[in-house]
Amino acid sequence: MGQANRKQKKKNTSKSSSKWIFWTIGVFSVCILGLLFMGNWSSSKEVAIDYKDQPYLGDKTAPVKILEFGDYKCPYCKNFNELFLPQIEKELIETGQAKFYFINYAFINVDSTRAAQFGETVYQVLGNDMFWKFHERLYSKQPEDMKYEKIDLYTETFLTDTLKEVANEDDVEKVVQAFETQPYKEALKKDESYVQKLNVQSTPSLFVNGKQFEGNSFEDLKKMVEQAAKEKKDE
Repeated sequence: MGQANRKQKKKNTSKSSSKWIFWTIGVFSVCILGLLFMGNWSSSKEVAIDYKDQPYLGDKTAPVKILEFGDYKCPYCKNFNELFLPQIEKELIETGQAKFYFINYAFINVDSTRAAQFGETVYQVLGNDMFWKFHERLYSKQPEDMKYEKIDLYTETFLTDTLKEVANEDDVEKVVQAFETQPYKEALKKDESYVQKLNVQSTPSLFVNGKQFEGNSFEDLKKMVEQAAKEKKDE
């Protein structure tokens, strides 16, 4: 990796830390201390996004689309998915207010890209439900020690073994065989195009109906979703 790329990775990781560290403590703070946060979500112009063939959670008819950009090696993405996503599921997805999409922004290491490629293959071969099972399991196996970022951890063998924990032998074999033919290439190109189009600088980054979320709590996100739903209703 060249010097410029190392600097960019350090910059992005730093931004992730400063912007998303509250997800690791914020959920607990809200639940335990009842802290109030000031809402300051983005009011930027909505950007058109083609959500077709992207993995999602929720009802297709939900009026609001929440989109996460993530990297499977990003520790803040792990915290987001383990601590914050369940609250989104319970209060926004299961209630029919929103559906939740995931797009890859694999920048930390070469195996970030490999994990994204494998995940896309799982989605294309085994479908949406199995993708989310694999997605959750892969984040659960991310090491606690951040030194691993420089290590090529997510080998094809590691990813295959992870899939074996949630899928049967025949389905795993289908994914392994398909992975060799690189069915993920166009999907990841599409993901990268949105990283550039939306000027995503860090992971995890959230967008609500094409507008970037810049709030400080789940309540901020909930208010942004409610406002987006109102705007859709008024159209």
